[in-house]
This record gives sequence, C-alpha cells and structure tokens, in this order.
Amino acid sequence: MTAASFTSAAHQTLICDTPRPGVGRITLNRPTVMNAYSFTMTQELLAAIAAYRDDDDLRALIITGSGTRAFCTGGDISSADPDHSRKVRTQPMGHGREMREGMQAVTLALRVLDKPSIAMIRGYAVAGGLALATACDFRYAAASARLGDTSGKVGLLPDEGGAWLFPRAMGLDRALRMTLLSEIYDAPKAAEYGLVTEVVADEALEETTLAFAEALASRAPLAVRLTKMMMSRAAGLSLEESIADAQMAVMIANPSEDVREGLKAFFEKRPPKFAGR
Repeated sequence: MTAASFTSAAHQTLICDTPRPGVGRITLNRPTVMNAYSFTMTQELLAAIAAYRDDDDLRALIITGSGTRAFCTGGDISSADPDHSRKVRTQPMGHGREMREGMQAVTLALRVLDKPSIAMIRGYAVAGGLALATACDFRYAAASARLGDTSGKVGLLPDEGGAWLFPRAMGLDRALRMTLLSEIYDAPKAAEYGLVTEVVADEALEETTLAFAEALASRAPLAVRLTKMMMSRAAGLSLEESIADAQMAVMIANPSEDVREGLKAFFEKRPPKFAGR
C-alpha cells in the first residue's frame, strides 16, 4: 500500500495528508460541531487508521481536529446519522452494538496499532474526545487546551474506552473524580495528572508535534513497531512472560537489515538510513 491510498480516499468527515516524510495526519473535520464524532466519522477513522497501518512508507501518525475550538468533544448528541441510529437502537442490544462498531472499535484499533500515534490537541478534548486522545501513544496539547470527561453531565458513561484508559493515565481516584464530577482541566493541570505528554505554546504546537512525529518516523521501523508491541503487552504480563516476548522479538529485529545498517552507520559516523526490513 502507498501513501496515495492513505491520502486519496474520499472522506466526508476527515482530511488525511502527509505533512512530513513518513508522517500521516488525520484531521477530524466537523468544526461546526466542535469535531464531535458521528457513526460515519468512526467508520472513516477505522479505514484511515488501517490505511496508515498498512502503508510501510508511513511511520508516525498525528490525529488532530480542524479549527482551534476543539480536538473532539465526544459523540454528536445532535441526532447525527439519524437513520443509522434509529435502525441500530431499535434492535436488541442495539446501543451496545452501536458503540462496539463505532468509537469503541476506533479505540481498540489505536491501542493495538503497532506504529506510534500522537494526538495534537487544540481547544477541548472531552468525553469521547478525551478517550480518543488517550488511546493514542502521545498527547501534545496547546497551552490553551482543555481536557476532561463531561459525559456524566447528561447521564452518559465513559464508554468509548475511557473507563480503562483514564485510570491508567491518571490513577483511579483522579479518573473517578474527573468523570463523576465532569471536571475539565487546563493543559498544565492535565499534564500534571498524566493526561498530556507535553504542553506547548499555542503558536508552536503544530511545528513541535510535526518535529516529534518526524523524529519517530526516522527511527528503525521494525524496532519501533516491536518495541511498541512489547511495551503495550507488558502491562498485562508477568516479567517472565514479558522477557519471553522480548526473546521472540529479537529473533525478528536482530537479524534485520535495519540492525546491519544501524551498526554500519554507527561505525561510519553517519546517520542511518532505515528501510524497515
């Protein structure tokens, strides 16, 4: 698969581009509703994430929102996709199916993705939007960004994955308080609580995030993918099981062309040119 397939797919709710070599970017493009997701958006996100995953030329992914008001404010409760919602919700277990096939599937796709992902956050990232951000590996937030879980304000739940993601990012007590009281934090407080990787001045956010993504894309692709898989799995494994994982991974990485190139470049005192093989 080539970068053209990532950027050329026709989307109603997304913009996909490659702003730097090796870097893919998905922009949620529903600014009039603060980039709230619809079922259509979730299906397009799943397709775009899969296209990024399968494109060997793309090695880092940025997910962001259009405009400056919001990264994503969660599910669109203004009757988006009414025909789909009416059809699904009238079926037995319909609400569960709608979530399973929608944003929950996006959360899972990002968590099992074996390439790095970065949420670039301007404005609000709340409710399901915060779940989308915390499903990414890194979160770069503008200083003016606001993050929290507002789902409880209307009696909804952190059901896009937040019940699993939020406590792992900030601890159970803080996650419970945030959700039960519908708290929203400024970017520095969100970083203090573990929801944000780095806070960046508003005017520097895009360049800083792109530079970080480009740095990730310059690393040895096999090592990056295997390291992410090892660390993601390790949280649910014993040390013995994690070390066994590493034994399997080195049998792929150590004999690779990338390792030979990396060692050769080291001794020749030049930057390596990794091919992902």
